[in-house]
Amino acid sequence: MTITRRYLMKAGMAAGTALAMPSILRAQTSPDAARTVRMVMPDLTIFDPLLSISDQTYMHSLAVYDTLFALDAKLVPQPQMVGKWEISEDKKTYTFELRDGLQFHDGTPVTAADCIASIRRWGQVDGGGKLIMERTSDIAKRDEKTFTIALKEPLGILLDLLAAGTNFLSIMREKDAGRPATEQVTSNIGSGPFRFNENLVRPGASFTYDRNEKYIPRQEPAEGLAGGKVVKVDRVEWQVITDQQTALAALQAGETDFVLSPAPDLYPVIENDPNLELQVLNTSGSDLYIRMNFLQPPFNNVKARQAMLHLIDQEAFLRVMAPDSRFAHPVTSLFGNSTPYSNDENTGWYKKGGDPERAKQLLQEAGYAGEKVFIFQITDWAAASNAALLLADTLRKIGVNVELGAMSFGEFTTRRANKGPVENGGWSIFISDWSDYNFGDPIGTSFMFANGDKAWWGWPKSDEYEALRAKWVVAETLEKRQALAREMQGVWWDFVGAVMLGQIVQPVAHRKALTGLIAVPDSRFPMWNMQKA
Repeated sequence: MTITRRYLMKAGMAAGTALAMPSILRAQTSPDAARTVRMVMPDLTIFDPLLSISDQTYMHSLAVYDTLFALDAKLVPQPQMVGKWEISEDKKTYTFELRDGLQFHDGTPVTAADCIASIRRWGQVDGGGKLIMERTSDIAKRDEKTFTIALKEPLGILLDLLAAGTNFLSIMREKDAGRPATEQVTSNIGSGPFRFNENLVRPGASFTYDRNEKYIPRQEPAEGLAGGKVVKVDRVEWQVITDQQTALAALQAGETDFVLSPAPDLYPVIENDPNLELQVLNTSGSDLYIRMNFLQPPFNNVKARQAMLHLIDQEAFLRVMAPDSRFAHPVTSLFGNSTPYSNDENTGWYKKGGDPERAKQLLQEAGYAGEKVFIFQITDWAAASNAALLLADTLRKIGVNVELGAMSFGEFTTRRANKGPVENGGWSIFISDWSDYNFGDPIGTSFMFANGDKAWWGWPKSDEYEALRAKWVVAETLEKRQALAREMQGVWWDFVGAVMLGQIVQPVAHRKALTGLIAVPDSRFPMWNMQKA
């Protein structure tokens, strides 16, 4: 099946405009088409990786910024900007020396001072970064290329935290990293393999990345996010095309090369086109979940949160989020489906079809008195939008007063920060996701914190759980961490830090002429190494 232009005209002028604008830009500004990759991506509204963990912000950061360490395909941290490193005999002092030839896009060299400022800023936000800062006595410059991290006590997972934080540890210029972590850095000047082309920014339509010709890749082959970041094209254009059929038509016509999140109902069309293919780049998939606001009624009551745990029918939600069963699986473990710590502790609540009667009973025990429950509906993310609609309908069937708030992802990220009641612009529930592999890292994955006001959005609180999580840092073996994971999961499902909706492995769609795409156990993959035949 090929979606024709005549069909697209019927879809409306708005979709046609979204497709036409990138075409006009290409005609005016693009280099050789064979050296340009065009990718359909979500709109990029937040550029600073400390202010958003969205896929598009993270992938933007992977392109523009470089990192000290990075994870390979086996999730082992490997040096990236660091050329040499060593640890003292007492395991408390790490010394890092930068590789030769590192420079920012403005031509200035990357120095130890830039790295120190970037680590300190990152340490204000990222869970793993905060742990490092709590256990650090000093971060000091030794010379222009060398710095040290001196710890109060050994921290064996230091390199893992530097390589795999929830928030991207982007090395910025000292003057940019000197800004508070709550204030967005807008310069987009890093030392990564791509330069962000500010002159070609078209908000809501397109964003352009040019090859950084002065970037010096590592010599190791690319593996995961580690190894040589070799850019084999001159330009990458992100096209914002929100209509799925329009995006597919552009892919079929060769007007774009890649679609990040094709709609599941279009999979058969893609698989039947000899020029296209579906490919799973995110090898572990993402776990979607419901996050409740612990600060406001009704979910400040544990029984109301437990009601949600019993209410959810994961299979039903997976059918609306990912209709193709090849790419969808229930998940009952806090530690995901694919990590070494996944377990079945305290999962007796799971029931196919859910248990709405038990949920209704628990709501009554919580004293629910008809308070409005505000659910975010993120309209530019189909899976989350569909799940929000189903959740609203499911709650209404057990007597809950629901209001759906339809908005873009950018609008959602702004309102989500409001801790107040619904009537003052607050919220009750949002639906989001996290990479399944991240659930194997309760220190770096801020979703897994339960330290109240210091926790991630939703602000869950459980002192018992936090006491167990603190032991993770000193657990010396895999077996000890696995035992600890069972204890942590048992407590988590009692206080209900969140409710799982299921695991989705989302394939991308691309033209077969586009090769070299790197698979990673994450939803955010790099743009280096790819090329067009």
